[in-house]
Amino acid sequence: MAGDWVDSGDNAWQMTAATIVGMQSVPGLVILYGSIVKKKWAVNSAFMALYAFAAVLVVWALFAFDLSFNSADTLVPLLWGKPSFKSLGQHFLFDAPNEAVKFPNATFVFFQFVFAAITLILIAGSLLGRMNFHAWMLFVPLWLIFSYSIGAYSLWTGLFHSMYPTIDFAGGYVIHLSSGVAGFTAAYWVGPRLTKDRERFPPNNVLLMLGGAGMLWLGWSGFNGGAPYSAGLIASLAVLNTHICAATSLLMWLCLDMMVFGKPSVIGAVQGMITGLVCITPGAGVVQPWAAILMGMLSGSVPWLTMMVVHKRSALLQKVDDTMGVFHTHAVAGLLGGILSGIFGHPTLCVSFFNSDLNKNPNPIGFIYSFNRKYYQHVDGYKYTHTGPVQILYQIFAAMFIIVLNVVMTSIICLVIRVIVPLRMPDDALEIGDDAAHGEEAYALWGDGEKLELSKHGGSQYEFEDMSGLPTTKKTAKAEA
Repeated sequence: MAGDWVDSGDNAWQMTAATIVGMQSVPGLVILYGSIVKKKWAVNSAFMALYAFAAVLVVWALFAFDLSFNSADTLVPLLWGKPSFKSLGQHFLFDAPNEAVKFPNATFVFFQFVFAAITLILIAGSLLGRMNFHAWMLFVPLWLIFSYSIGAYSLWTGLFHSMYPTIDFAGGYVIHLSSGVAGFTAAYWVGPRLTKDRERFPPNNVLLMLGGAGMLWLGWSGFNGGAPYSAGLIASLAVLNTHICAATSLLMWLCLDMMVFGKPSVIGAVQGMITGLVCITPGAGVVQPWAAILMGMLSGSVPWLTMMVVHKRSALLQKVDDTMGVFHTHAVAGLLGGILSGIFGHPTLCVSFFNSDLNKNPNPIGFIYSFNRKYYQHVDGYKYTHTGPVQILYQIFAAMFIIVLNVVMTSIICLVIRVIVPLRMPDDALEIGDDAAHGEEAYALWGDGEKLELSKHGGSQYEFEDMSGLPTTKKTAKAEA
C-alpha cells in the first residue's frame, strides 16, 4: 500500500502522456471532426467522437482491459486475454504491470484506455455524414471487445510479441492499421453519403480544423513518448522522431499538392501531418532521426499517391465512401510505417525498448543492420532475431493478421447491428443532418432582432428562453434575440 517502488517521475510522465493523448480525442478530434465536415454535420460528427470516448472508458474498465492485456490467463492462447474484473479493485490497481515498470496498474489502465478510445474515434472518420447514431452506439463497444482487444493482445502481449517479435512501438498496427481497415470495412457496410455530399463536402470552419489538427500533432508527444513506460532516453528520442517525421511528411505532401494542383492546400497539409505521425508510430523509439526524415518523405508521398491517383482508378476505393480518407491516412501510412520500422530499427534501440529475455524472445533488428554478424552474438547479454529479410516478414505477417482480423470482425459486427437497427440514416434525414439526428445545430446565429425558429424536428431537449443560458422546457421556449 505504501508504494515505495513507484518512480514518481515515471508515474507523473505516464499520467501526463495519457492525458495528452486523451486530449487528442477530446477536444482534439471532436474539434477536427466538427469543423472539417459540412455545416449540417458538425454536431453529429463531433458527438460521434465524444460518445466513443465515454463508452470505451466504461467498457475498458469493466473487462476490455483484461481482454487486451491479461497475460496471466487467456480465453484464446496468444490471442485474447480473459476478463477478470480485477481492474475494478484497488489491490490490482496499486500493483505494478510488471517488474520493469515503475508505476501502478491504475496509471497503466488509463494510459491504454486513451489508445483504445482514439482508435474508435479514428474509425468514425470513415463514417461521418450518414451513419445512424444508434448503430454507432452499438458499434463502439462491440468493436472494442471483439476486434481491438484481440489485436492489442496479439501484438503487445501474445503471438507477435513472443513467437514472431514484431516492431510496433506505439500502435502503428494495433491502432492505425486497425482503424484504417476497420473504418473502410464499416464504410462499405454502412453505405455512402448522399451523392451531392460526396461531390461537395467543404469544411465549415478551416481555422477550427487547424486548431484540432494542432492539438492532434502536439498530443503525439504523449502518444509515442509514453510508449516506453518511463521518462527516459527512449521517450525523448521517440518524441523528437515523431515531430521530425510529421514535419517532413507535411512538407512533402504540400510540395506534391503544389506541383500537381498548383496551390498549397491547408487540408492537404493536415493530411500530410497525419500520415507522418502515423508512419513514425510503430518505430518512433527504435529508429534514428535520419531514418525518421526518410520515413517522413515516404509518408508524405506514398499515401498521397494512393489517395490522389490510385483511389481515382480503383473501382473498390471509388465505391466505398471513406469520408475522411482514413484508409489512406491510417491504413496505408500505418502499414508503411510498420514495414519501414522493420527496415530501419536500430539494434541497440530495439534492445533498449524490447529488453527481451535472452533465451525466450530474441530482440527485433532492422533489415539494414541484419547483415552485420556481430548482432547474432550475445552482445551485452542480449541476442537478436534472424538474418536478412526475416524481420520484414514478421512485420508483413503481423500486418496481414491485423488486416484479416479487422475485415472479418468489423463485417460480422456490422451485419449483427443492422439486424437490430439500420446502419445508415434514411435519405430524408441525410438531407437535413444534425437537426434530424439530434435536434441540434452547430451554428445558431441571433441578431438584428429576428426570432430564432424552433427545430422543425422536435428540437433538442435543451431550449433557452434567452441568452442567459437558463434552460427551459420545449413547451415554453421562445428563444428570441
